[in-house]
Amino acid sequence: MKKRIYKSSLLLLMAFTFTFVGCKKSSGGKNTSRATGWSINDKNGGFQYNSDFKAQETGPGLVFIEGGTFTMGKVQDDVMHDWNNTPNKQHVMSFYMDETEVTNKMYLEYLDWIKMVFPIENPNYRQIYLGALPDTLVWRNRLGYNETMTSNYLRHPAYGEYPVVGVNWVQAAQFSKWRTDRVNEYVLEREGYIAQDTKIAGVDANSTFSTETYLNAPDMAYGGKIDSVQGKQKGSKDSTNVYARRSSGLILPEYRLPTEAEWEYAAIALVGVREYNNYRGRKKYPWDGDYTRTAKRQIKGDQLANFKQGKGDYGGIAGWSDDGGDITVAVKTYAPNDFGLYDMAGNVAEWVADVYRPIVDDEANDFNYYRGNIYTKNQIDEEGKVVVINPDAIVYDTLPNGRIVARNLPGEISTVAVDDKDTYLRTNFDSSDNRDYRDGDTKSTRQFFEQFDEIDEEGEDASNDKMYNSPKHKVEVDEEGNLIREYDDSDKRTSLINNETRVYKGGSWRDRAYWLDPAQRRYLPQYMATDYIGFRCAMSRVGDKSQEKQKRARH
Repeated sequence: MKKRIYKSSLLLLMAFTFTFVGCKKSSGGKNTSRATGWSINDKNGGFQYNSDFKAQETGPGLVFIEGGTFTMGKVQDDVMHDWNNTPNKQHVMSFYMDETEVTNKMYLEYLDWIKMVFPIENPNYRQIYLGALPDTLVWRNRLGYNETMTSNYLRHPAYGEYPVVGVNWVQAAQFSKWRTDRVNEYVLEREGYIAQDTKIAGVDANSTFSTETYLNAPDMAYGGKIDSVQGKQKGSKDSTNVYARRSSGLILPEYRLPTEAEWEYAAIALVGVREYNNYRGRKKYPWDGDYTRTAKRQIKGDQLANFKQGKGDYGGIAGWSDDGGDITVAVKTYAPNDFGLYDMAGNVAEWVADVYRPIVDDEANDFNYYRGNIYTKNQIDEEGKVVVINPDAIVYDTLPNGRIVARNLPGEISTVAVDDKDTYLRTNFDSSDNRDYRDGDTKSTRQFFEQFDEIDEEGEDASNDKMYNSPKHKVEVDEEGNLIREYDDSDKRTSLINNETRVYKGGSWRDRAYWLDPAQRRYLPQYMATDYIGFRCAMSRVGDKSQEKQKRARH
C-alpha cells in the first residue's frame, strides 16, 4: 500500500515539474522577446522598451471620461426648427477633460510665462503677448455700465477662479498647445530627464521647450542647449544623451480643445442613468431630471446652474438669489455632473474644436466624429533635419478683425501641408485640408463636375456658386505697420458659414434655460470673442478604454 502511494506521489511530482519547466520556458517573461527570444532592456544594449508601463497618467486639472456610444444631437425642444441637431448615434473613445473651465488665474499664468520668455519691450516679441491677451472690451454695452468688469474681471483676485472670457477660438487653441509643453516639461523634470528648475531658470526666447521638438529632434530642444540642462535620471550614473521617447510612456498627449462629440458626451453624462449595458431613460441637462432646480431636501428649489432666468433676471432678487450670480460665478459653485465635471451647463458657453456645419455627417463617420482635420507634417531642410523656428523667423497671422497673433513660437517645429506623396493610393484621405469634406467642397455641390475658382473664365465672381458663400473681409498690413481693413460689401453673399467658423456649446450666464441642453450648438467666427464664451481643455486617452480592467461575465 505504501509503495503504491509513493509511486503515485512521485509521478504527480514529476508531472508538476515538467509542467512548470515547460511553462517557464515558453513564457519568457516581460523582458524577453516573444518574437526573437532576445533580452529586452539588456544593459549591454539592444532593444529598449518600457515593459513596466501601467497606464496613462492623468494630467493636471483633468478628469477621466470613459468613452462609449450615445445619441448625439437629441434635442427635446427644437423651437428653432432648423434641423441643426438631428439625432445620430456616435461612439467616442475614452479621453480626459478639464474638471472646470479655464479660469482667469490659469490664463494669467500663461500670460506671465509669455511676458517672461518674450519680453514685450522687445519689438520682435511684442505681438506674441498682445496676440494672447483676452479682449476685455467684450464687457462693454452701448446701453449698460460694465466698466468695472472691463478693468477688473481678468486680473483682480476677486475673479481669479472665475472662467476666463474674451478669448477667441485661436487663442484657446494656442493656450492648449502652451499647456502641453509646460506639463510635459514638468514631467521630464520630475523624472530626472532635465535638471531641476530648468523650466524657469535660464529660459528665454532662444531656449524654450517644445514637446514635439524634444521627441523628434531632442538635440535641438532648448535651442540646442539640451545637454546643458539634462538632469540625473533616476537609477542612472550618466544621463548624457538619455532622452525620454514616446516609448518611455512618460510624455502625455497634447492638451487640446475637445471635439463637439466629446464635449456633448461628457456634458450629458449618461453614465448616471446607465443600468448594465443600457441607458434607462433620457437626460435633458447635465444633471438628472427635466427641471433646472434641485429636489434635494436641504437646498430644495435652488438652481443647478448659472443662467438667465427670464427677462432682466440674471440672479434673482437681493437676499434670495436664484443662482448666486449675476454675471459668471466661480468654478465649482454648483455640483458636478456624473463624470465629475463642473459647469457643463451655465456660467460660460465653451469653444470646441469643430468647424461648424448644420449637420453632423454620421453617414460618413460615426467613430470619434470631428470636422476640422488639417493634416500636416514636419518641415525637413536640405540636410534631412527638421526645421525648428528661431526667434528671427516668427510668422504672424493677421486675423480678419485686425488682431495679430503668432502662428508658432520659437523652439517649435515648422510644419507644412501633406502632399501627393503622402496621399498617393490612400483610401482614407486624399488632401491636407478636410474641413469642408462632403459638405461645401466642390464634390458636394450640384456643379460637382466644374472646378471652382474665385474668378470664372469670364472674369466674374464665381464664389457665389459654392455651397458656403460667406463674406470675405480683407485686412493687410502696409510697410509702415498700419492695418488696412476692407469690408466685404458684396450683395451676393449667402451665408456666414466658412472654414473658420467654429462651434461653441452649452448655455451661459446670458442664456435662457433652452441653451443648457448639451445637444444645442451654435457657431461664431474663430477670431471673435465675447463675454459669455470660455473654454476647457481635453486630452486623448492612450491604452485601455477603462482605467480599471473590468471582469466581464462570459456566458
